[in-house]
Amino acid sequence: MSLHIEETRDIATCRSLRRVVFIEEQGVSEADEVDDLDDQAIHLLALQDGVAIGSARLLLQGDIGKIGRVCVLRAGRGQGIGAALIRAAVQRFRETEGIAKAKLGAQVHAIGFYEALGFHAIGPVYDDAGIDHCDMVLAL
Repeated sequence: MSLHIEETRDIATCRSLRRVVFIEEQGVSEADEVDDLDDQAIHLLALQDGVAIGSARLLLQGDIGKIGRVCVLRAGRGQGIGAALIRAAVQRFRETEGIAKAKLGAQVHAIGFYEALGFHAIGPVYDDAGIDHCDMVLAL
């Protein structure tokens, strides 16, 4: 298996991956998944043997790098692709002047996954698109 993660402007491919994972599998409404932030975001695309299998969206907000819309198609889960996307996002923020920490909203079932990558939970659990989440941060 060959895994490659790259920055992309192919927002349509990222949105199609997110549609499968968030709207079709998790039941998130299209209104909650699609917003107006894609054009200002940095998009990471995970390619497995040249085929798009996952993506993540990065937003720069002051001194915070926000990681969101992280998804991996079912066929690629359990192979470290999600972790590779998060590591690539953190590295991208480390290379961006003025970014002091990475932040994300983790689905509660994934908190342990993010903790293993160095993030720690802050604040209360909250509902986002009908799914319990918790904010998590990593100092850079």
